[in-house]
Amino acid sequence: MAEDVKIFGMPAESGRWIYVIAGMLMNFCLGAIYAYGILKVPLAAYFKTLGVEATATQMLYPYIVFLLVFALSMPLAGPYIEKLGPKKISIIGGILTALGWFLASMVTTPTSLSIFYGVIGGLGVGIAYGAPIAVSARWFPDKRGLAVGLTVLGFGFSAALIGPIADALTKAFAASGGILVTFKIFGISFLILLTLLALLMKFPPAGWAPKGWKPPVPKAGSAPVKDLMRSEMVKTPTFYGLWFCYTIGTLAGLMAIGISKSVGMEVGASAGMDAVAAGALMTSLVIPFAACNGFGRPIFGSLTDKLNPKNAALVSYVLIVLASLLLYFNPTSVLIYTISFGILWGCLGGWLAIAPTACASYFGTKDYAKNYGLLFTAYGAGAVIGNLLAGQMKDIFGAYLRVFPIVAGLAILGMVVAALTLKPAAAKK
Repeated sequence: MAEDVKIFGMPAESGRWIYVIAGMLMNFCLGAIYAYGILKVPLAAYFKTLGVEATATQMLYPYIVFLLVFALSMPLAGPYIEKLGPKKISIIGGILTALGWFLASMVTTPTSLSIFYGVIGGLGVGIAYGAPIAVSARWFPDKRGLAVGLTVLGFGFSAALIGPIADALTKAFAASGGILVTFKIFGISFLILLTLLALLMKFPPAGWAPKGWKPPVPKAGSAPVKDLMRSEMVKTPTFYGLWFCYTIGTLAGLMAIGISKSVGMEVGASAGMDAVAAGALMTSLVIPFAACNGFGRPIFGSLTDKLNPKNAALVSYVLIVLASLLLYFNPTSVLIYTISFGILWGCLGGWLAIAPTACASYFGTKDYAKNYGLLFTAYGAGAVIGNLLAGQMKDIFGAYLRVFPIVAGLAILGMVVAALTLKPAAAKK
């Protein structure tokens, strides 16, 4: 019977947390991309020894390509999570992720890095990323936001540990390859870890539900949540509203990740700090920023469970507006910079819990992997738009800080769209 399911000898209600922990560790490996801001410094120095003078924009291409391929491959992998199962898909994605990192140890230009690290690594992450989320969503119909938030916590928190480890490895092997050896070590380590963790991925039996739990009864006047297939989901205004809101939420955070150190250097210079001291401080702040990104996921996931996805989205937008305006009107305060960027990184993590939870809440879980895969393309759109927008403001006005009033305006627009469209959807007949 589905009610008597055991997980490693434990009742399913207790043993299902193993899937959350395994998913969290998988995402820790997959989320190493967020440490690229630290990796690109020794990479640029390495390219210089080969006679390749890479510009700042060229050094950002691998990061942008990785995030874009990651986002675009999610909807392609979604149907196969259901067809082949989360275990096989996780293994395939893990192998490609590890291969991307390992091949990065052989690059000689930013272009080859964009191909090996960006395309192959991004494809692997895109394939593997949705599987542990789908598993957690299925096993936790009663605590979906919290479970999904904890599962993706590892992705956001990854940079806090991967960055310092990469820096230490690069220095330790400076005489024998430096950053290239670091890429090899990560590639081999990710291959082993992701394969072992993937073996744990499994959906619950059909019809299983936690003991004593019953689906919530819709409030008077509201429509019951229905399981919509992807072809039905795309016919609803809820999908397009959620996609737009997800784009704005990730735009602010992914832009912040891409320009954190650069903006910090601007603020530090305005505050009278010398370049060396400012650079050291901004590098060290990656760790607390990554922690904000990581813990933003279970915090907003739990908030989504308690308030519903629409209200959680509104909370995130209010925080984005406050952080953006505080930073813009206090361009010489390192403290305000630290608080504001901590909020922006945290809200990015928040949206990576709000959106998958909203997808399951609004469109059901029957076709969840494909539905969320398509919705996740908003992440890629946010990555490209946010970073290009920041670059244009820097080129036109000479300062990244000019982009933050625009971010605040987009967040206010997101509040309007969320208020009007975020609600359970019914398929059009």
